[in-house]
Amino acid sequence: MKFLATLFFVAIATLSNAQSIHSFKVNSIDGKQIDFASFKGKMILIVNTASKCGYTPQYEGLEKVYEQYKDKLVIVGFPCNQFGGQEPGTNEEIVSFCKKNYGVTFPLADKIDVKGASIAPIYQWLTQKAKNGVLDANIGWNFNKFLLDENGKMVAYFPSNVKPDSEDILSRLK
Repeated sequence: MKFLATLFFVAIATLSNAQSIHSFKVNSIDGKQIDFASFKGKMILIVNTASKCGYTPQYEGLEKVYEQYKDKLVIVGFPCNQFGGQEPGTNEEIVSFCKKNYGVTFPLADKIDVKGASIAPIYQWLTQKAKNGVLDANIGWNFNKFLLDENGKMVAYFPSNVKPDSEDILSRLK
């Protein structure tokens, strides 16, 4: 019984020590800053993106979900060139591609690394249970999705093959 009580307190301590996504600020693709604290009160869907990937058409679904739920959801795309060199463009080229081909209006961050030795701090938080208090995730390709609640706490992780407008994601936005 003492062992279970210890596990319970360790779990509570881990959850209470996990910072919120709201503590992060990242560079935006247009040279400004994305302050996640400004999203308090809204859910957040974070996605690592690429322009030359088999999953790139998910930009269309992301924009559709963003438009439909923007009163309570923010989507932030993080371009990444770590998977098959599928995001080789400059920030300007990425923005142009996203607007021209998919009408993207949701925020895009500066291109980052989402795994490995140079992983961005926000992705360290997203992928490590020790930091987010909820789950570990292994980013294996483009278009992985992390859903966070209105308080900036981790809700769920979805791999590349889960479309942004899937029932698995949408059911959590209602």
